[in-house]
Amino acid sequence: MRLLAGFLGSIVCLQAHDIVTTAMTFDRQVSRIVFERCAPCHREGGTAFPMLTYAQTRPWAVAIKEEILRRRMPPWGAVKGFGEFRNDQGLSSEEIEVLVSWIDGGVPEGNEKDLPQLPKFASPGKTPAPKGAIAIGADYKLVHPMKLDGLLPKSVPLHTSIKLTAELPDGSVQPLLWLDGYQPEFGHPFLFRQALSLPAGTMIRGLSLGALIMLLPGK
Repeated sequence: MRLLAGFLGSIVCLQAHDIVTTAMTFDRQVSRIVFERCAPCHREGGTAFPMLTYAQTRPWAVAIKEEILRRRMPPWGAVKGFGEFRNDQGLSSEEIEVLVSWIDGGVPEGNEKDLPQLPKFASPGKTPAPKGAIAIGADYKLVHPMKLDGLLPKSVPLHTSIKLTAELPDGSVQPLLWLDGYQPEFGHPFLFRQALSLPAGTMIRGLSLGALIMLLPGK
């Protein structure tokens, strides 16, 4: 037992004395990315483990890098595979570079005086569907023309992957949304950069069994 305790102690010691080779620190650069991009889910009472302090984030550094690299195309956290959304929640290339540099460079903490204020969070609640939204749970044919502003996952089974497309009457296919391994934090609107004008007869395809998606109308 004493030998095991000594071994574990050496691991803790090594973690506490990482060789620092980067100017990026948690307190100055990384915390700002975490607070803006990650904290709405990664916090006490959120849908994932908290990451509001260095002590909470440091043990997950390797896992964060692995997730960044796994999801780099599309951007980490974006859960999209087609096009771009005007409310995209994915990390930018610059933010990814900061995080990877910090992790590879020894995950330094920095100076506490550089920390920004902790973010404030709205009370949790479901995103309401706007007037005129259409709920679909299977392949759906538009009876009337529709200007589609975006989509809202209303009820999707955990870890479900969906590739939603619009098949137009002329045979062309418009990609809409890719939900990759659905998590509760994906339950927000995905708004297109420009609303899509879909003619009557368009088929919306790709929903998995048990999933409910709202078609959000544009102006």
